[in-house]
Amino acid sequence: MKVRCFQHVAFEGLGLIEPWLRERGHEIAFTRWWAGEAAPAPDDYDWLIVMGGPMNIYQHRDHPWLVAEKAALAAAFATGKRVLGVCLGAQLIADVLGAKVMQNPEREIGWWPVHATPDEPGAADSRYAFPARIDVLHWHGDTFTLPPGAVRLAESAACPQQAFAWGERVLGLQFHLEMGEEAVAEIAAGCADELKGGGRWVQSAVQLTAGARRHGLESRRLLHALLGAMESA
Repeated sequence: MKVRCFQHVAFEGLGLIEPWLRERGHEIAFTRWWAGEAAPAPDDYDWLIVMGGPMNIYQHRDHPWLVAEKAALAAAFATGKRVLGVCLGAQLIADVLGAKVMQNPEREIGWWPVHATPDEPGAADSRYAFPARIDVLHWHGDTFTLPPGAVRLAESAACPQQAFAWGERVLGLQFHLEMGEEAVAEIAAGCADELKGGGRWVQSAVQLTAGARRHGLESRRLLHALLGAMESA
């Protein structure tokens, strides 16, 4: 398949998703919004992956390209493309699908557990199966309501909206499965200001990198399972 990555900052790329795609022979192209690149036409890709970033989905004045990106997402949904959103990407998907995006009561930054929601309507039948509990990397201050028609798949103690599916081909993940140890160190350095002041759900840079070593293998297994489910959708 032809895979298009929407990237918002240089230090939040595909990460561990990229080798998985390349091993399966998928073609990868990038739209680097911060660099002024234009949105692709829906015919230019089969699978859209929308990555994270430190900006908010409503900062149109600071990042005017957000308007074009949201239009591109709407076109992807209308044409039945596979769409995976990670962190900011999940918030953008939720916004375009009609949900409300707002500040979470607390920032969630660090390796914290998410729990599956098997009792949610539709969750048991979803192709995107989550373990009962898994520790994953969080880095966000915003959250969203569940988009109309979506199925909630995972939650955490700090934030009830952690993963959702909309139909068979759209998946939003509020957390990061794609970051290995090097990428975690890079985002900890690139967004160091966000670690200042602490908080109940904010870990230090040392804890973040240690968590990558401790939980990375399990996190990667879940990533590969979800990518495989989306690939076959």
